[in-house]
This record gives sequence, C-alpha cells and structure tokens, in this order.
Amino acid sequence: MGGAVGDAAGAATYPVMLNVYDLTPINNYLHWCGLGIFHSAVEVHGSEYSFGAHDYPSSGVFEVEPKNCPGFIYRCTIFIGRTSLSPMEFREFIQRMASEYHGDTYHLISKNCNHFTDDLSTRLTGKPIPGWVNRLARLGAFCNCLLPESMRLESTETKNLADCRFSDDSHTTSNDNFDEDDMEDKHLLPTSSVGEDAIVKEVNR
Repeated sequence: MGGAVGDAAGAATYPVMLNVYDLTPINNYLHWCGLGIFHSAVEVHGSEYSFGAHDYPSSGVFEVEPKNCPGFIYRCTIFIGRTSLSPMEFREFIQRMASEYHGDTYHLISKNCNHFTDDLSTRLTGKPIPGWVNRLARLGAFCNCLLPESMRLESTETKNLADCRFSDDSHTTSNDNFDEDDMEDKHLLPTSSVGEDAIVKEVNR
C-alpha cells in the first residue's frame, strides 16, 4: 500500500491513508464506547493534510509530516483507498479544495477537521472515513441546546444536519433514535496559525 501500483487498465494509483490522533488520553476509555475526541488528517503522496481554525477568511488547510501533527497524540493509520491523481495533479486539486475551507468557518460541530478529511477521502477514493472518527460531533448536533452558546448551531444549520444524507450513505432525521450505527459521521481540532498561502505548512517545534 505504500507506493504507486497499476490498476486494471494499467494506470498508476496511489494510496490514501487516514491518520487519526487523540486530543486527550481519556480517549483510551471513550473509544470502547464508540466515542472519542479525535483529530484526523489524510496522508497522500508523502504528506499529511488537515483543517484547522483561525480568525481570517483564508484557508485553514495545512500540511505536515505524516503522523507528526503538532499538539496531538498519534493513534493509528487507516487505509481508505487509492487515487489516480499524480503528485502534480493532487497538488492542484488540494489547492482548489483548500479555498473551500477557510479558517474562520471552522466549527467543532458542523465543519471540523474530520469533516474535511471525510470530504477529501470521498473525493479522492469514493469512500468516507470511518464513522467513529467524527461520531461525537454528530451527537453534538443533536444535543445542540445543551452546548455552550459559542458552540451552538443556528436553528437552520441544526435542521440541515438532522435531516441529511451523509457521505457514508446513512440518513438521519431529527426524530431518529441514536444507536451505535446511527451516530457515525463527523468530529474535533484546535486552532492553527496560517498565512496567505492556500495551504499552510506546519513545522514541528
């Protein structure tokens, strides 16, 4: 899975990996309940890409060395699938996608790092990230009234999240009861400083 291989037509394809990090050691206990506070990033062509918050209307997508995102505890790597995009094609693709994820639009419940990696994974491979990675955010959307005011979604946002079809093809309505299979889609990350470039390269301190 580490390098390019040929598909049935002989074209080269490249692995797409999801690197998952813990935000807190309490995940060692929450994980057994199907929950946890996770950061995730997509690794492709030797670099890792994720999304973070800042106060400016410029991209919050950043690039780091794989499995070494500053401030997080690496947990595991999950093989998602393969992409036919070459390194140059992928670079153009991620630059365009980065413009859709401004740092000042980051939201813990509706648009966090795991929403970004789910979107990126789906576009590259046709497959979403595992539901447990972002399950806590989806649960938060349905418990909106219990959240601190700064984290709450507007009523229209809550309805849109409650009555939608996610990329894993699951469908929810505001009247659904939660079970382990229902609560699968999205989750959390801290802030990262960014400059003017579409993608910010973070350097390990």
